[in-house]
Amino acid sequence: MSCERISPTQKMNSISRHLGIVAVLAVSLVISACAADEVALEYVETPVEQLYNDAVNALEQEQYEVAAQRFDEVERQHPYSDWSTKAQMMAAYSLYMSNSYDEAVLSLDRFIQLHPSHKDVAYAYYLKGLAYYEQISDVGRDQKMTQRSLKAFNELVTRFPDSQYTADAKIKLELTNDHLAGKEMDIGRYYLGRGQYLAAINRFSAVVDQYQTTTHVPEALHRMVESYLALGVVEEARKVAAVLGHNYPSSEWYLDSYAILEDPTVRPEEGDAWYKLW
Repeated sequence: MSCERISPTQKMNSISRHLGIVAVLAVSLVISACAADEVALEYVETPVEQLYNDAVNALEQEQYEVAAQRFDEVERQHPYSDWSTKAQMMAAYSLYMSNSYDEAVLSLDRFIQLHPSHKDVAYAYYLKGLAYYEQISDVGRDQKMTQRSLKAFNELVTRFPDSQYTADAKIKLELTNDHLAGKEMDIGRYYLGRGQYLAAINRFSAVVDQYQTTTHVPEALHRMVESYLALGVVEEARKVAAVLGHNYPSSEWYLDSYAILEDPTVRPEEGDAWYKLW
């Protein structure tokens, strides 16, 4: 599976779609004269509205690190204000936008722990899932980020089934599951190619049992047929082929399984008398 990457522009567009926090700020205030590349901030006691507005301005100008620090400054100077809670969420969002994923996840976990009943907790889980999702690597590498993304999106779907973010989270759950199944298939093919048939069968069985809705199941069943035949366990191979034929009768993998079981020189066509016998 190739997980899509989200461009800075696409990320920025999510402000209007997902965050009502920025929209509540309708007041126009004086913007501090900071250089665009300035990150370090000196402590200057400032009204909370101005601090927050300066942070939003930096975010809209794609100065994400500056924005994160300015949102943190809101909490530091005005920890008991309503703006402080909003700033915590926005600081995490700014870190996500800057691709500082580890820092973003830490901020999001802190927000979830401090404000478990806040209206933006669902979004926090969604953003946490995205932070992991965007770090998913190809199936040949470690899938730790895939597992973490799966967990975050599952928490969102379970805890907030009616959230506006849940539909997209479900789509990404399907993609992450497909990716994890692809990893199992990759390992299974490795074992199969080296004659380690029992190890291969274990991997392919895991795909069939744990990732039943993914696109990899027909191939996994076929590879099990191959592995059982290589071990000389023909009856078990036939049972697996029967499952493959019952569930995926038009699949190329089913036709391949029939070919290696019955006659490698002949591939069946749908409509043949024996086509549905298994």
